[in-house]
Amino acid sequence: MAVQTEGTPCWADATFADVEAAKSFYGDVLGWTFGESAPEFGNYTQAYSDGKAVAAVAPPMPGQDDSPSSWCLYLASPDVTATAQKIRDNGGEVLVDPMQVADFGSMVIARDPGGAVFGVWQGNTHEGFEAVGKPGAYAWSEVFTRDAEKSDAFFPAVFPYTVRRMEDDAIDFKLFDVGDETVLGRMKMTDDFPPEVPSFVNVYFAVEDCDAAVAKATGLGGKLQFGPMDSPFGRFAAVTDPAGAAFSVIDLTTTKGDMPKLS
Repeated sequence: MAVQTEGTPCWADATFADVEAAKSFYGDVLGWTFGESAPEFGNYTQAYSDGKAVAAVAPPMPGQDDSPSSWCLYLASPDVTATAQKIRDNGGEVLVDPMQVADFGSMVIARDPGGAVFGVWQGNTHEGFEAVGKPGAYAWSEVFTRDAEKSDAFFPAVFPYTVRRMEDDAIDFKLFDVGDETVLGRMKMTDDFPPEVPSFVNVYFAVEDCDAAVAKATGLGGKLQFGPMDSPFGRFAAVTDPAGAAFSVIDLTTTKGDMPKLS
């Protein structure tokens, strides 16, 4: 597997006060199995789908026990130190300075000027997702932001993105491309979101049946936030897990409607 192109989503993880409960939930909803936890790395535990590494879960870092559970998307970088400087130079905030993780790679945690937290990963022996777009694996991500202008200026300045706008008067949505590949979406948050919900990155995981995945999630204590809804990209729904971490599920094979016009 080649190292991911700069700016491409390459990994996702989440912290949970009760890791065993999270493993049980995602194992049932997404069919994940889990490797051995790594005590030397804060009991970081990789999740697998069909034997391929697709994500990870871990307990909070010491001193961060009160932090809410949330998914963190990592964007690929050939040099996390240089990317961290670009983040600072363009109005973002580096929350975790460039840090090497043994021989796996190096990471940064940052927040864009609109308030969305994301990670940066420079892969070495751990290059990132071993599967994408298959049931149980990562499928897509969108930056949900309350300050679209700041996010629109920030991300293409830090990563080699070109930007296209979806021609739809009902929503303010843009796509970030790397070359010919669309790698990330940007959605302006509306008043439908409670004011206490900050900007965030919404991670989608692929499933075989969106409605069945939602039924499993809600049956296990998760909450349905939106959908299920048909789209030209797939049938999807937004949920929160029992710990409050938001994510989405999408059946990429069930598509309806015409692809939107982009400019």
